This record gives sequence, structure tokens and C-alpha cells, in this order.
Amino acid sequence: MTLKTLMAAAAVAMSSTAAFAGCAIDNTVPLKSLSAGFEAWKAVTDAMGECGSFEASLDQEFREKQPEAFAADPSLYQIGGVANSTMIPLLNAGSIRPLDDLVAKYGQNLTPNQLIRVDGKVMAIAMMVNAQHMMYRSDILDDLGIAEPTTWDEVFAAAETIQAAGVVDYPLGGTFKTGWNLGEEFVNMYLGEGGSFIGEGNMPTINNAQGVAALETMKAMTAYMDPEYLVSDSTYVQQQFQQGKIAMANLWASRAAAMDDAAESQVVGMVTMSAAPNGSAAPASSLWWDGLVFASNMSDAEAEAAFQVAMEGIDSDMVAANNDAAVWLIPGYTPGKLAAGAAATAANGAAPYPASGPMGIMHTALGNGIADYLNGAKDAETTLADIEAAYLTAAKEAGLVQ
Repeated sequence: MTLKTLMAAAAVAMSSTAAFAGCAIDNTVPLKSLSAGFEAWKAVTDAMGECGSFEASLDQEFREKQPEAFAADPSLYQIGGVANSTMIPLLNAGSIRPLDDLVAKYGQNLTPNQLIRVDGKVMAIAMMVNAQHMMYRSDILDDLGIAEPTTWDEVFAAAETIQAAGVVDYPLGGTFKTGWNLGEEFVNMYLGEGGSFIGEGNMPTINNAQGVAALETMKAMTAYMDPEYLVSDSTYVQQQFQQGKIAMANLWASRAAAMDDAAESQVVGMVTMSAAPNGSAAPASSLWWDGLVFASNMSDAEAEAAFQVAMEGIDSDMVAANNDAAVWLIPGYTPGKLAAGAAATAANGAAPYPASGPMGIMHTALGNGIADYLNGAKDAETTLADIEAAYLTAAKEAGLVQ
């Protein structure tokens, strides 16, 4: 399902849902959540906190910490914030619970597109959609006579002009931190080249011309980026924008609102959101959803309390107070200018992130292996071959490849 369809579904539903001021319940069951730390999660968990007896951990390392924390008995957290791929380890471990009974009892304000089903069971509640798309300093591009870039060749031409003008520290930012972020950058570029990751029998399929093209584009980006790009995650790039250090980046839609946060941004009103630049086949981006899961290893009473508190966190009242913090799937959301880039990326044909057990292994192998190419230790073909070999070793250990 495309981002455009999901946004339309949320908009249609907005007139039919009642909203409450504050929290409609008085929670007395001690609850904890673990999620990412960007602005949308802060808004949601702050709203949950209004119900009482709730503690939120907003942690950019959540994806590494969740599997062990949720596997504990009892679980260290009752509520988890996940996305397409970060839910997979929890599903595979059986550490999150089906939600059909709780949806029937307390989910009357949820829309069908919020119900994430696996094998026919509701396993997560989506609250927003996300994608990486182009953000750029419109004031700088206007001053230098640069048109909005729509392809990577146009991005590099713009970066060359910006660099020659010396108006920012670096023309480009990028989420190239070694590990998950670097793997995601390759995923975006490879999808933009029309590539597929996993073939028949769960065999890897990245060592090809499309994979080489994706790596070459990433390498070309680094010539215009902060030399410390291998420690650059989403927060790093967000802050580079806010501090006026960069002019362009293919960054998450969930970071758009931070550009206009007067309390921490020096570029309020200067950053424009547009579609992700095209590769040879499609936008260099992938479509994601973010949402809520609930631990298996907790009591039914805790599960009921956790679900009710979560529903308060993602209600229309929260959206009314934080409309531009995300591209919400929640009734009451009105898409604004900060959602324009995500909507355009979806409309241009960006593919959903291909979440699966094998893809989780591939993403890890990519994140661990690409730095050797970027720093010149290996050529592109060797890098891709070694990543495929690392994938095969892990996939065989997991019983996914014979």
C-alpha cells in the first residue's frame, strides 16, 4: 500500500472520531515503553504519560535493545515502538502478542490501515508513515540559481555549485553511520536502481550492476559531506541542518518538523521538502510505517492497561497538538507542507521496505560491509561479494538457506 493511499485513508476518517482533552483514563498499572527518540515518538509518549504510571525510554539504539528486553520474562517493557523491519526480530522470537482481542475491546477509533496483520493476526498498530526524501535550503538554491534537484546527477551538480560558493560547511548530509543507517542508505539507492535483494531459496541478489551503481552513488555523495560521515545518523544530519552547516540531504520525513522548531533551529522557514531524487528506475527511498507493539511476557491486566494508554497516546487530541510532527495515520491529521516530500516520494513510485527475516540479515550485512568500499579498502564488486558471503553465513545459521 502506498503512502498516498494511507494518507488518504486517515484524512477520510478524521471527521468521525471524537477526541478527549488530556487522558480519558486514570492508569494505575506501572508501564514502560521503548522506542526511537524522534519528535513524533516524544509527542506520542508525552500523551501516554498524561494517563499516569508510565515511563518512556526514547533511545536511538532501540532496535538493538528491544529483542533482549522483550525476550525477558517478564518483559522489561510493555510497549514497543517499531517500524517495518524492526518488528521482525520480535515476531521471530514470539516476544510480541496478537492484538485482535484488544483492538475489538479498545480500538474503536483505529482505522483499517493502522492494523498491521501478520498471518491474519493484528500484531502492530501503525501510527504514522515515513520515508526518506530530499530536504534542501531553498534560500541557498534560490540565491545560486539552482533548480530543485530531482535526480542524483542534479543533486551532485547542485552540490558542486554550493561547494564552490562556500555558503555552508558541506553541501550534503547523509545518514551514513556504520550499521543500520549505512545499510538503509544502500537499500534506498538499490531500490532506486530497481534492484531486488533476495532471490529463490533466500539467496542474495545484490552483486550486480545495480548494486555497483548504488555503491558508486553513495561514494559520490561522500565528496560533498562531513568527513566524519561514518558516525552520521539521523539526529546528526538533523542538527547539521538546524545549525546551518548543510544545504541538502535525503532525510526522514519524521525529521521535517525539527527544521521549523524555533527553539533549536537556525533555519526556520528555509528548508523545503521534495521528492527523493530518482535513481535509474525509481526514487531512492523506501516507504515505512512506525507503530506500536505489545510484549507477550506480561500479564493480561498489564496488556489491557498498556493498550488503553497507547490508544490515548495516538488519539486525535495528540494529533491536533502535533499535526506537523509526522505524516500521521491517525484520524484528525491534516497534511501540510512538511508532508509534501513524503507524499511526492510515494507518488513517484517509491517501493515499500521489503521487510522479512532474510532481509533483516541482509540489512545487517550491508551495514557492516559497505564502509570498506567507502574508505577505499575494497572495490565495489569485492564489497558486494563479501556482503553476500556474510549474508549466506548468517542465513545458513538461521536455517534460511540450505
